[in-house]
Amino acid sequence: MNAEMNSLGLNKPASQTRVVVAMSGGVDSSVTAAMLKAQGYDVVGVTLQLYDHGKAISRPGTCCAGRDIHDARNVADAIGIPHYVLDFESLFKEAVIEDFADTYLRGETPVPCVRCNETVKFTDLLAKSKDLGADLLVTGHYVRRELGPDGAELHSGKDAGRDQSYFLFSMTKDQLDYLRFPLGDKDKDATRELAREYGLPVASKPDSQDICFVPEGSYKDVVRKLRPDAMIEGDIVDLDGNILGHHSGIINFTVGQRKGLGISAPDPLYVIRLDPLTAQVIVGPEEALKRQSLTINNLNWLGAGDIPPSGIKVQVKLRSTQPPMPATVKPMNDGTAAVLLDEPQGAVSPGQACVFYDGERVLGGGWIIRED
Repeated sequence: MNAEMNSLGLNKPASQTRVVVAMSGGVDSSVTAAMLKAQGYDVVGVTLQLYDHGKAISRPGTCCAGRDIHDARNVADAIGIPHYVLDFESLFKEAVIEDFADTYLRGETPVPCVRCNETVKFTDLLAKSKDLGADLLVTGHYVRRELGPDGAELHSGKDAGRDQSYFLFSMTKDQLDYLRFPLGDKDKDATRELAREYGLPVASKPDSQDICFVPEGSYKDVVRKLRPDAMIEGDIVDLDGNILGHHSGIINFTVGQRKGLGISAPDPLYVIRLDPLTAQVIVGPEEALKRQSLTINNLNWLGAGDIPPSGIKVQVKLRSTQPPMPATVKPMNDGTAAVLLDEPQGAVSPGQACVFYDGERVLGGGWIIRED
């Protein structure tokens, strides 16, 4: 019998299909768990403790803190599923928080949500899910997993305003085989309506806004705490090396920044690049930001076959909020690739992800590296 017997694509009844749902304590993952429970699946809820929940319990707008663990447990009780809390604090600190700080010290701009997905969630949690005898790991991400001629494909969420595909580009094909995303064809309004229909205690809970471990968006405080010697003073210089001012640490700046430079000039100046070796912030006119080529490392390819040596035409996103733009990706040695943009773009920031698309399909991506 070739017909799919359940909504998650496995040829077995839902009642015989065990799924682990990653429950952050928010609306999306709670609805995911409730929906699968209502469909008859053997659902196990798992919440990760990623940092000191005692310190974070009273801070709203985060995930995986004390309050969120409490909310996830309440939801699990309400829908009648077992719930486990896994202490991944040390793993998260090493793989995500320490990397976050070190990336800033290299004069780059990190994307900690991608790092969390590719390490803690889709490596460590995925392994724990298999230990629990789960057939699948399910999350509340707004992306879609579609079956194509060459197997499972990752597609952007139907709701462009909620699409999270940029943050999942680094998953492997094996991980994609084991993962499911039931909310990928919904928008947030529909998800909240389901939360009310299921009577979930988090139905009105606000969405997370900040990076979960960065209190009130103050990433500088996190870096200072982890790397007390990070605040090395230096010069703000123009493209010719002329000193225009001074700064208290390159972690206070990002490529493309215009405001808060602390210098006066007759024309607007932007951060063009950051030099961690000399502690210099190099500024210049807006046109100096534009680049037509960049290099990425840790290339991950989710498309069919391999990228041709001559390159392949794709659309790329250089930031999560940026619309895709046409480009050519050409593989090089050691997992790197050259990306040639059809049109020059400004504020291409080392440390950010460059994600490849073919329409709604995610083809992979890599990390933008420094070339100065």
